[in-house]
Amino acid sequence: MNALILLAVMLALYVLSVFLLKAFALRGLVCTRTFRRSTVFEGEEDEMIEVVRNDRPMIVPWLRVESRVSPHIRLGTQENLNVSDFTHYCSLFFLMPYQQIRRRHKVKFLHRGQYDLGNASLTAGDLFGLIEAHREQEMSAAVLVYPRLLDESELPTPLTMLMDEVVSRRQLLTDPFLVRGIRPYQMGDPVRDIHWPATARMNEPHVRLHDYAARSRLLVVLNFERKEGQWGDRLMEYEQEEIEREISIAATLCVRALDLGLSAGFAANMPIGEETTSAFIPPQRDPSTMERLLSALACLRLKRTLSFPTFLQTLDSCQGLDILVLSCFDSEDIQTELRRLRADGNQAELFLVKGGEA
Repeated sequence: MNALILLAVMLALYVLSVFLLKAFALRGLVCTRTFRRSTVFEGEEDEMIEVVRNDRPMIVPWLRVESRVSPHIRLGTQENLNVSDFTHYCSLFFLMPYQQIRRRHKVKFLHRGQYDLGNASLTAGDLFGLIEAHREQEMSAAVLVYPRLLDESELPTPLTMLMDEVVSRRQLLTDPFLVRGIRPYQMGDPVRDIHWPATARMNEPHVRLHDYAARSRLLVVLNFERKEGQWGDRLMEYEQEEIEREISIAATLCVRALDLGLSAGFAANMPIGEETTSAFIPPQRDPSTMERLLSALACLRLKRTLSFPTFLQTLDSCQGLDILVLSCFDSEDIQTELRRLRADGNQAELFLVKGGEA
């Protein structure tokens, strides 16, 4: 008789726990995910921070958090984390009343773009796996992946020579009335450039950095087409490598130009994000220019807006620019448009990007 009573009590407790689990378990669970940084460069690693909190006075025997991820985001392996084919991951938790668990997952970003891990599926269950409660939770874990910046040794020699030529033209004349900062004194600096207040404050000689009378403006132009007369406005995945290299070269040149004190911009017969028009960011140089350019290049969509010769015709308002065209091919139509750009007072050069090299 006592055994029957004990069995009845245990059965009642189990039924009660099942009822509480289905009715309340997921209501008190909060799950959030964030990346440590909101922007990274292609190929870099970061951390995704996952926090699960149980706000109820009851035990959650197990909780499964599942989500689909882009194949361009690779999550590192970790205890209680299962990643399959780099497109789906699942975390398992055991939660005591009012417990919070924080986990950090190593993440590697394999491709430029804008990513969001999006919603998660929460599933809680009893110890025996007989009862499950399920809920979809909306959350946002967004990250912007900039194009990979190339090392100096990875840049084709003609491109580095062009940058050196642009900088040399710019350094022909400085303006003594334009000051863009100070730096420590170096042997050979004119005495008239010594910044006496800074020298007294830092107890060592400092000189003014003068800006240049004529500021060179670099415009990098990207061609989406891989060959003359290309049919279709999209590329197969295996055809995208050369265009992606164009984008990395453009990002590298723009960053280098800004670091050297030049203005930089880019144009492409491709849209940015959900826009339908061709990308065009005129050469600028202010504190937000680098972020604006890298963000636009990160979101550049591989879709043709115009044939390349037609697109070059839309640049008819450009004057006094150093224009660098990156293309997978040359043609008479392209050369015709380059001659027109030169006639308008621009320096215009074409560099071919083929087989992963330019």
